[in-house]
Amino acid sequence: MSTRFDAIGLVVSDMAASVAFYRRLGFAFPEGAEGEGHAEAPLPGGLRLLLDTEEVVRSFHPEWEAPSGGGRHSLALRCDSPAEVDTVYEELVAAGYAGELKPWDAVWGQRYAVVHDPDGHGVDLFAPLAGQQ
Repeated sequence: MSTRFDAIGLVVSDMAASVAFYRRLGFAFPEGAEGEGHAEAPLPGGLRLLLDTEEVVRSFHPEWEAPSGGGRHSLALRCDSPAEVDTVYEELVAAGYAGELKPWDAVWGQRYAVVHDPDGHGVDLFAPLAGQQ
């Protein structure tokens, strides 16, 4: 088999808001991406994060409807330290993004928090606690 994992795709309702959110987290979307129907940012290891507007998805799949409810999926972003988890979470919440879980020390040995992007996609922030990997 020649398939390989290449990209993570998210359907977004507002490209400009989504690009702004993910740029705050360090994703390198190209200049002008906020005005496009499709945008890509490179990820480590050659992967890509793909954003498509609902309009673009409906242009090739007219019956498509956005899923409802939470917990559909999440992106997990590793921070350099437990303190950075707290800082990033607070900065995002202060900027108006919804915090789902405030930073806490998880039983599995990580400082962990969850915020939502503009469409409610979960973004997990984590870092190993001292003595953990």
